[in-house]
Amino acid sequence: MTLKELSQLYYLNREIETLKRQLAEIECYAEGTTQSLSGMPHGGSTSDKVGAGAVRIADLKSKIKNRQIACWQEYCKLNDYISNIDDSFIRQIMSYRFVNGLSWQQVADCIGGGNTADSVKKVCYRHLEKSS
Repeated sequence: MTLKELSQLYYLNREIETLKRQLAEIECYAEGTTQSLSGMPHGGSTSDKVGAGAVRIADLKSKIKNRQIACWQEYCKLNDYISNIDDSFIRQIMSYRFVNGLSWQQVADCIGGGNTADSVKKVCYRHLEKSS
């Protein structure tokens, strides 16, 4: 498995969070959009802000759902790959880094034993070079 493949779960999770923020912003905007009922005819504007907002909300919800499905598939694929690594130390590094999305320093802190961010990173990259 390549570094790019291992990183897909992280990037999918980031993408989902971005889409959720966009959805929250649009929903907040949509809740603030009200129709003015003055009884007076309006000009030639034919835009439907509520309808357009509803379409955008439905589109974002669909994208989020699709990304969540892809995320679950990547999670399963990643865990299958990691569980087949013979070395427990390397499995822990890979799991902390690519499943939990921790930084190299956080991985080193979780592993303990005097490991540094650079040392766990090198172990990971050496394993990837060896297995490719």
